[in-house]
Amino acid sequence: MILSSAVLAQADENIPEYQIFSIYYGGGSYFITSDQTKDLNTWLESIPEIEFQMISIHGHTDNIGSLEYNQWLSSQRCQSALQQLLNKGISPEQISIEDFGELNPVYDNNSWEGRLKNRRVDIIIKPVIL
Repeated sequence: MILSSAVLAQADENIPEYQIFSIYYGGGSYFITSDQTKDLNTWLESIPEIEFQMISIHGHTDNIGSLEYNQWLSSQRCQSALQQLLNKGISPEQISIEDFGELNPVYDNNSWEGRLKNRRVDIIIKPVIL
């Protein structure tokens, strides 16, 4: 499995940075391995004052399978990521979920590499602006 994280700055320098951690899955899978859990926990521990952050979970799939199946799979991926965050003690009130299924591909689903990159959950953490 591939894991990645990134810090992305907003175009407006007055808006705080947000961070993304991605968990990539094999075709048809929504299980998070112990190694992935360890990497996710390490990443979460590196974020200061996480209790003051808003967290979005975005689930994605490739375009293999029916639209309905991919929507279900995306939802299952989001739920598995949500459970990891709850296990870490993050409040459910901080978390929102969007499961896109195959409808919002970032990469080209016409290639093997693109489909591989689209099979993921992005966990996006952004500071709350008061």
